[in-house]
Amino acid sequence: MLPRTILPGAIIGVLGSGQLGRMFSLAARQLGYRVHIYSPDSDSPAGQIGDVEIVAPYEDLDRVRAFAQSVDVVTFEFENVPSATSAAAAEIVPVRPDGLVLHTTQHRLREKQYLSNHGFPVTPFRRITSQTDLQSAVSELGLPAILKTASFGYDGKGQQRLVSADQLSTAFAQLRGVEGILEACVDFDREISVVAARGLDGAFEPFPVFENTHAHHILDVTIAPAGISDRLARDAVDLARGVLDALQVVGLLTVELFVTRKGTLLVNELAPRTHNSGHLTIDACVTSQFEQQLRAVCGLPLGATTLRAPTAMANLLGDVWLASGGTPNWTAALSDSSIKLHLYGKSVPRAGRKMGHLTATAATPALAVQAVRAARDRLVN
Repeated sequence: MLPRTILPGAIIGVLGSGQLGRMFSLAARQLGYRVHIYSPDSDSPAGQIGDVEIVAPYEDLDRVRAFAQSVDVVTFEFENVPSATSAAAAEIVPVRPDGLVLHTTQHRLREKQYLSNHGFPVTPFRRITSQTDLQSAVSELGLPAILKTASFGYDGKGQQRLVSADQLSTAFAQLRGVEGILEACVDFDREISVVAARGLDGAFEPFPVFENTHAHHILDVTIAPAGISDRLARDAVDLARGVLDALQVVGLLTVELFVTRKGTLLVNELAPRTHNSGHLTIDACVTSQFEQQLRAVCGLPLGATTLRAPTAMANLLGDVWLASGGTPNWTAALSDSSIKLHLYGKSVPRAGRKMGHLTATAATPALAVQAVRAARDRLVN
């Protein structure tokens, strides 16, 4: 017997309070759900939208249990929620995706080991706990390579590019005693992502494959559909299905992939949640990634993910505010009627901080990219 469906009118609990939680909360409200937010931050992007905002440490497990008592299901909007927090909530209500998914994907080494042990293609990697480990790993994998902290990293945080043996001592010291992972650099043609949902009944629904470009390790522009062959797109979706089935995901999970110059696929990272590259689904697809997450965790039928038109998304970082003297030229950006603006309710812009995004739809992916880049450029003119 399947678990009960959680119907509109119920209360969804969200661990985390950033922009992903904000857009999830907007989707949940549209479908008639109420949303309670739990995080250490006040006046947060998600807290501004949720019905209730609980401000408390993730480590306060009694508060977490009390929070879980007030909701019908719990999900999360970023993977750095401590596993103990997820486990405490799961004592009271379902947590979706469950704690195994969170435990696996919030730690780079565990994630890579899981994927490798289950036969999924990954970049060569080695565990780093000492400088001797690092020297041996470099001897085996060669340089350049990327040294990362094993946990609590995103948008390039906790990463160092190594190109010379002279860097090893300093690079290891910058791990500051935490476990690391060394990954071989990949000669890749492009980066893509598959955002996909899996329901309580095992139903699988992928979004179109997205193509991503980065600047300073932060996603800059996403294009849908990706500029790859139909065969490679099918292979990417099949690979994602395998990952979601292996982890028994109930909810949303994103598989970030490298396309090598030989036309093969390598898994870069997993994200057990909605994803920055999927933001364009709000304007581009029949069902957004946020509504799809809601449908999956509540046991509702999954929505259609059909792409309505070629679409591109451009991230808006705090740098735009700084370059424009504090107030971006919104009127100029929106002078193109194809442009959609999404802001995240963050009051303090900082360099590298994600403040919002723009999307554009057009007749072709190239035209969509051209339009969204031009709109972003107009913000600082």
